[in-house]
Formats: sequence, structure tokens, C-alpha cells
Amino acid sequence: MNLQNINSPSKPLLSAAGRAIGDYAMIRAGDRILLGLSGGKDSLSLLHILLHLKTKAPVKFELAACTVDPQSPEYDPSPLKAYLAGLGVPYFYESQPILESAAEHMKGDSFCAYCSRMRRGILYRIARENGFGVLALAQHLDDLAESFLMSAFFGGKLRTMQAHYLNDAGDVRVIRPLIYARERQTRDYATRAGLPIIFENCPACFSMPMQRYQMKALLAEQEKLHSKLFASLLTAMKPLMALQGADGAV
Repeated sequence: MNLQNINSPSKPLLSAAGRAIGDYAMIRAGDRILLGLSGGKDSLSLLHILLHLKTKAPVKFELAACTVDPQSPEYDPSPLKAYLAGLGVPYFYESQPILESAAEHMKGDSFCAYCSRMRRGILYRIARENGFGVLALAQHLDDLAESFLMSAFFGGKLRTMQAHYLNDAGDVRVIRPLIYARERQTRDYATRAGLPIIFENCPACFSMPMQRYQMKALLAEQEKLHSKLFASLLTAMKPLMALQGADGAV
């Protein structure tokens, strides 16, 4: 069964990813790309976008995926093993006691921030050990807009996630091909294609309203009043998306 053809992404989603990849020169000939795959709708959508481009685009590149399992009882990404095998995609599955480590070592930081740093470090390690020079992440335009507002509201800085940057160690390029795509596009595609979404329901993240979800609600309300809200935000954020520094993450 050719799952790649069955789950072919929609033209608008492919177009958004293609424009971002072209605008920021994300993929180069001969790249070996490792996708950070949580199993959520966004990373699964990006998996199929990259698989489509791998067969259709004139630029030739290799693709593999890696899932980091933090050993939370509410999150079980192990079904992805069979799914990636069916797609023929090289797959790395790293199970690490991040929850246990957070309880021992986290100091003055949110669990979500600690977990994110730990996962990113593991992805960098897997990329280095296996010769992947590019790490693909699946944050979309909604994520960038939320980060932009969080930084302005609570940090007093104008910044957001970067589109394409070199990590602090200088050995892995990080790309975000979905920066022009909306969350509703990945949700619609994942639903239509029947992608095997793994829901991440960590109690440390979702037991109470968090700043990011407050920003998401604020943006949703404002978009009802201003249909071009995200187009305006993208224009405002573009200079920030191209800046280097701080390992590119918010």
C-alpha cells in the first residue's frame, strides 16, 4: 500500500510549505533531513509534505524522523513505529525519562520549557550521531504569532521563532517549513487523510490555562473581527523570523 499517495497533502498546504522553503532556502541538494516527529497533526502533516517533495521536487534530499518519548503516562507515541515502517522512512525512537529528570533538575523554569530543551538536545544528538545536517520542525504561523505576542506581552521583546537558522553549536541547520501554513490547514489535512494522530496530553502542560493558550484564544477572537489579521502579523514578523541568535526558539 502506498500510504504516501493516499495521504497526499492539499495543494494550499503544499504551496505554503513550498513558498517558505523557497523564501528561506531551507532545503539544499544532498541535504539529509531529520524530522522531529511528535505524532501530532502538525508534525505528521510535515512528514507527508516532505515525503511528497522528496519524490516531486528537483532538489534531491534524504529524510528520516525521530520521536522523543518523555515517558509520560498520558503520551504513547509507540504506534508511530509501525506507521513509519509502512512509509519506508528511517525512524529513530528515543525514550528518555524527561519527567523524572525534570523533578530532579528543573530550577526556576516551567516544565514545558525544560521538556522542550531536553527534547531539542536529544534531536540534535540523534542528528549528529547519524549524519543529519538539517533538523525540520513543524511549528506553523499560528505558533509564531502566539510566540510573538507572548514575547511582547510578557517578555518586553519583539521576537518569534526563526524560519531557518544554525544551532548554537554550528553543526545543525534548523528549518520550519510550515511557517506560512495555518493550524487549521494541518488540522483539516490530518482529519481528511486519517493520519494516526498521537495526542499529547501532559498534565504539566494542560492542567491549567497557560500563556500560549491565552494568546491562541486572543488571536482567534481578533481574527473574527479582522480577517487579514494573520497576514498582517506575518508581515510584522518576517524581519524577526530571519534573525539569528538564541538558538532560534521561543
